[in-house]
Amino acid sequence: MESTGSTHVTRRALLSVGGLMFLSACTAPGGTPEHAETPAPDIVKPTHPGDSHASEPAYVELPGRPEFYVHQGPRAIALTIDDGPNPEWTPQVLDLLHRYAVTATFCQVGARVSAYPGLVRAVAAEGHLIANHTWTHADLARASAATVRSQLERTSDTIEKVTGQRPTIFRAPYGVWSEPTLATCRALGMRLLDWSVDPHDWSRPGTSLIVERIMAHAHPGSIILEHDGGGDRSQTVAALRLVLPRLLDAGYHFVTP
Repeated sequence: MESTGSTHVTRRALLSVGGLMFLSACTAPGGTPEHAETPAPDIVKPTHPGDSHASEPAYVELPGRPEFYVHQGPRAIALTIDDGPNPEWTPQVLDLLHRYAVTATFCQVGARVSAYPGLVRAVAAEGHLIANHTWTHADLARASAATVRSQLERTSDTIEKVTGQRPTIFRAPYGVWSEPTLATCRALGMRLLDWSVDPHDWSRPGTSLIVERIMAHAHPGSIILEHDGGGDRSQTVAALRLVLPRLLDAGYHFVTP
C-alpha cells in the first residue's frame, strides 16, 4: 500500500524506519504484510489488497511506533487474533488455546464487544490479553484526529465496561498507521501493535497453506496474525489445531506483547 500524503504512514514506511536500527547480525530480507478481509454483515468496512505474508527480520522498534516483534526471550512468540468476538469462531479458538495452554492477544472490534459481551468476558477469564481494534474496523488512513479518537475511546470504554480492564494496546485495521492515529495513541497512552507473520487466513487460502505460511515464516520474536471474526474462519480454526502443537514442539513459548 503506497503512501498518499504526509499524514498517511504505511507499514512499509515504518518498517523502513525500523530498518535503520537492524542489528548487524540480522540482515535477512522480508516483506511488509498488509491484510484485508470480507466484512461481517453488521459492519461495513473498506478493504485493501494483501501484499506479502513473509515475516520481517528482527529489529528494535522505535518508542511510540508500532511493535512488530516481541522481545521476551530467545524462543518467545506471540499469537494475535483479530476482528472478533464472533459467536461461532471465538469459542472454538478459545478451546484450542485452552487445550494447548497458549495465551494470545485478541484485538477486538468495539461494536462486536458490545454485541457479545459474554464472549469478551470468556476471553478475559482465560487470561488472554484484549486489545483495541477500533469500533467498526475502520480504515484510519485518512480519518481525522477526532474520528480516530472516537473510534478508539468508544472501544476502550466498552471493553472496560465489559471486563473491568481498560485496554492499553491498539492495533490499526489493515496495519495502516496515520499520523493522527499515532498522535492519538500517544495522547491516550496506548502501545501500538502490528504483526510480522501474516498467513492471509482472512482470504481462506486453504488450511494447509495457512499452516505452511506460519511454519515457514515464524521465528523467535514473531507476532502472528490470525482472525476469529469478519467471515468464515473454519480454515483458521483448523490451521490453529495443527500449528499450535507444532510451534510448541519446536520449542516456542507463547507470550503477550
